[in-house]
Amino acid sequence: MSARPRCSTRSPAKVSNYPGITVERRTGVIALPQAPAELHDLPGTYSLNARSGEEQIAFDALTGLGDTAAPDVVVVCLDATQLARSVYLLLQCRELGARCVGALTMVDEAGAAAPDARALGELVGCEVIAVTARTKRGLSDLVAAIDRAARKDRVTSWRWHPSTALRAHLDAAVEALPHGWRSSVRYGAELTHADDALALWALTCIDNSEQDADELAIPLALRAAVGARHFDLDDEAILARWTWLDREIAKLVHKRTDRSLTEKIDRVLLHRAAGFAVFAGVMAVLFMSLFAWAAPMIDGISSGFKGFGHIIHHLLGNGIFTDFLVDGVIGGVGAVLVFLPQILMLFLFLGFLEDCGYLARVAYLMDRVMRSMNLHGRAFVPMLFGFACAVPAITATRTMERRRDRLLTMMVVPLMTCSARLPVYTLIIAALIPGSRVTQGLLMVGMYAFSVTTSLVAAWVMSKTVKPLKGKRLPFIIELPPYRFPRMPDVLRMMWSKSSMFLREAGTVILACSVALWALLYFPRHLPEGSPDYPALIAQAPDADARAALGAREQAAHLENSYGGRLGHGIEPVIKPLGFDWKIGVGLVGAFAAREVFISTLGIVYAVGDDVDEESKPLRQALQTAKRSDGHRAYTPLVGLSLMVFFALAMQCMSTLAVVRRESHSLRWPIFLFTYMTILAWIVSFLVYQGGKLLGFA
Repeated sequence: MSARPRCSTRSPAKVSNYPGITVERRTGVIALPQAPAELHDLPGTYSLNARSGEEQIAFDALTGLGDTAAPDVVVVCLDATQLARSVYLLLQCRELGARCVGALTMVDEAGAAAPDARALGELVGCEVIAVTARTKRGLSDLVAAIDRAARKDRVTSWRWHPSTALRAHLDAAVEALPHGWRSSVRYGAELTHADDALALWALTCIDNSEQDADELAIPLALRAAVGARHFDLDDEAILARWTWLDREIAKLVHKRTDRSLTEKIDRVLLHRAAGFAVFAGVMAVLFMSLFAWAAPMIDGISSGFKGFGHIIHHLLGNGIFTDFLVDGVIGGVGAVLVFLPQILMLFLFLGFLEDCGYLARVAYLMDRVMRSMNLHGRAFVPMLFGFACAVPAITATRTMERRRDRLLTMMVVPLMTCSARLPVYTLIIAALIPGSRVTQGLLMVGMYAFSVTTSLVAAWVMSKTVKPLKGKRLPFIIELPPYRFPRMPDVLRMMWSKSSMFLREAGTVILACSVALWALLYFPRHLPEGSPDYPALIAQAPDADARAALGAREQAAHLENSYGGRLGHGIEPVIKPLGFDWKIGVGLVGAFAAREVFISTLGIVYAVGDDVDEESKPLRQALQTAKRSDGHRAYTPLVGLSLMVFFALAMQCMSTLAVVRRESHSLRWPIFLFTYMTILAWIVSFLVYQGGKLLGFA
């Protein structure tokens, strides 16, 4: 008994009004009339030239050069409002010998300008079905067309003819194709011109000076067979396809899609002055949500985990296991979830901006700034994400076309002032920087401006000096979609998908690092000989306040004697030229798991408790009254400024390094990131502190 055709896999996926959203391969199961079949959703791409990560994933899957065999049927989505652009990909699939079905989308938006699906199918040589995803119109017909296509023989179809020079190079490249690349192996039958299409892909990739042939796994023998060429493949192959498209598609499209409303809005939003003014207003609302509206939820999560820890401590009593459970595990989980409100807010707003079509305009606007620093216009979106957390920001670089652009953006995103730096800045400014609230507020704004400026300058310098990051900047091309009212289910689904990814990817690392740093700052438990007998002193204390003070002093003594405390003493000679002492050093060690841990670590060091935050008056007073061995004030405003600069530039986030390792598929880049940011932080902090002393600000 045949299964009833289903119109979808019923699997959740992010859909948005911003190009380049799908950057990973998704798999589901769809029921065809004969039998269930796997459905693979590949990253959206306009071509198979493999100049970007999504193009490479799509090409490997379509040709069978990846982890799976070549698909039985390829369904190509054809945008009725941008027909020629999407039919280009269909032509390439047909050249490779794929069985194709066209899904003509956006027909509701194109209206009378939508082409006739049957006529389009006759033109391209495969069935084309008009569909509307929101209303599920045509989906059953599409499933039936997929089933019919799966039972047909494979054929190739070229709509253009190579020149004599290109033909000679294609023949040489086909001869050098590895055995596993040939159509007889990939498809089980030799197809005329299918090997030519694969050879043309290899020629195009080798011809592109910005590509890494090693990364694309092009064999050395094939590269050698190509040899020197004296023609431009873009002019030969790509323009030949476009010439055919411009001639034939025009016969099917008799009316232009009405985008008058979109064009009117763009006259304002893309204006050199008005566009940036609107953008500034949108960003103001976004940051207000991140730093003001999310604050009650952050405080609630923090208080909830602290209260839960106190309950567990009360139930289990004192002991190493209790401390591990409360401070290591529960505290570590709290350190992860405290980011969640801001992450949710960030992706809610960005999802809304994506779905309505505005985010693509922002990327276009910011390309004017980015290109001066050799960054891609799309780099703005990951850098914007970086104001909340570098983890989702680095993941967002997947939408960028070239590996060079992705890596360069990854290397500068951690310089953006993330939300974890904010509590540290708040504490330092309130405790060490004199002046009115207006002055202190301006300094906070200055730190954000400093991070943006530093990241742009760093991008420019690395693009000129670091070999893998060098390269000619390609023209910025992005599709500006029509404005649409966002579909809130899609926005909320994206918000949760990205936030849950943060919990999985970064949360596990933060939790592990929190436990490891707890052990580093907890052991050994014995104090040096000659230390006060704190348990006896606490037992003899006259009141609760005295017992609490003695308990805090005991905790501080254990911290100084811990492995982390010894490490802080060990690095003191290195950080002393920056104005820091061993206590700051211990805080820096603790901050490597999460920057805000710096505050609670200082609370322990100064015996004011580990449950302090940036608003804690005892901790502020301890920093203000701390003295050096010579009796002078330990932390002056100049030391505070040096410390903020160090935090702005140093790589003190284990989860960020873990995500860079995952996205770059190499240990080299997280090591490089940690090294250059640490050196940069030390140099600039040294210049700030020593320069300030020379100018008399000590």
